Amino acid sequence: MNINVYTESTPNPATMKFIVNKLLINGSADFATKESAEKSPFAKELYKFSFVNGVFFASNFVTVTKTEGSDWDDLLPILKEFVKGAVEAELAVQLEEQPEQGDFEGSDIEVKIQQILHDYVRPAVESDGGAITYKSFDDAGVVTVELRGSCSGCPSSTVTLKAGIESLLKRMVPEVTEVVSEAL
Repeated sequence: MNINVYTESTPNPATMKFIVNKLLINGSADFATKESAEKSPFAKELYKFSFVNGVFFASNFVTVTKTEGSDWDDLLPILKEFVKGAVEAELAVQLEEQPEQGDFEGSDIEVKIQQILHDYVRPAVESDGGAITYKSFDDAGVVTVELRGSCSGCPSSTVTLKAGIESLLKRMVPEVTEVVSEAL
């Protein structure tokens, strides 16, 4: 298979999405630090570049966060070539498969929240190079989520969280009063 790699900017200026014409992973995997990349040969190799400051995988793309002071104009050709070679060499994204996130768990309200996040929010967040994970729902109506990939540390993630996700959940699940993001 001939691997094609193309890039897409994300709302976070420090991250770039490298999209390939092959499935890399079912679900997502976040390697926010060099140490966390030990379980990912692909991410471990990316971290050998001094300008790589974060690696996130979902379906058919890898999102790379660059260090401050480095310029995408210089990095894009290098990273595109690396990603193409890594995918062609079938470098593993993860050494052990993570359990597939199947059925949602919790109360009826929690299951409804998770289904909405999965069906409506996840595709939009992934298209921006990030991921969202449901964490909890408390008696006060507060939904806690975790934002990863390019969403982590993105200047516009607060707006996305409040204006987008919170308003959607409040409309579809009247019990929801607020959505907050768990800090990584």
